[in-house]
Amino acid sequence: MAKNTVYESFPKLGKLRDEVLFGDVWEQTDLSKRDRSLVTISVLTALYRTDELRGHLRRALDNGVTKEEIGGMITHLAFYAGWPTAVNAGRIAQEVFEADEKE
Repeated sequence: MAKNTVYESFPKLGKLRDEVLFGDVWEQTDLSKRDRSLVTISVLTALYRTDELRGHLRRALDNGVTKEEIGGMITHLAFYAGWPTAVNAGRIAQEVFEADEKE
């Protein structure tokens, strides 16, 4: 039997994600989706949020952030958020990039 996702186990959390975060916040016009993605992956990198970073790196690529810009962000954050967080983000980015190349 397949394991439930967190959003299936806690449907209100999924509803807030879909309706408020992605349905409203991400649709605001004060920042482009590309810029929102760059900000989001920067924060997730700094906070060492590995699982969330993986998904948002994919979204960032879809929103027009380049692999070079992601690399630049990771390098820049090494000096502000710490070396381990940057190395972790680099590993996750490698995984995402390699998976992207296989598709």
